[in-house]
Amino acid sequence: MTTTLQSWGNSQGIRLPKALLKALDLDSGSSLELALTPKKDAIVVRPVKKKVPVRGRHRIEDLAAAMPKNYKSSEFGWDAAGREVW
Repeated sequence: MTTTLQSWGNSQGIRLPKALLKALDLDSGSSLELALTPKKDAIVVRPVKKKVPVRGRHRIEDLAAAMPKNYKSSEFGWDAAGREVW
């Protein structure tokens, strides 16, 4: 398969044939990773893998990052509320 490098505004680009996009399960707007081979004689194009949460749950890193910087926990009150003996 051969294609031509074309100008789009201040950038250069190539068009990928529909059959190739279908084989890679890509749509318009898909994120791609570009890399040069070690000999710098070819460009490798790979789809960016989507980050999938573990077992469909939230990741602890994402939850902690979303917490306000001045957050103070006050969920637990350790005072007696009835006739508890500590």
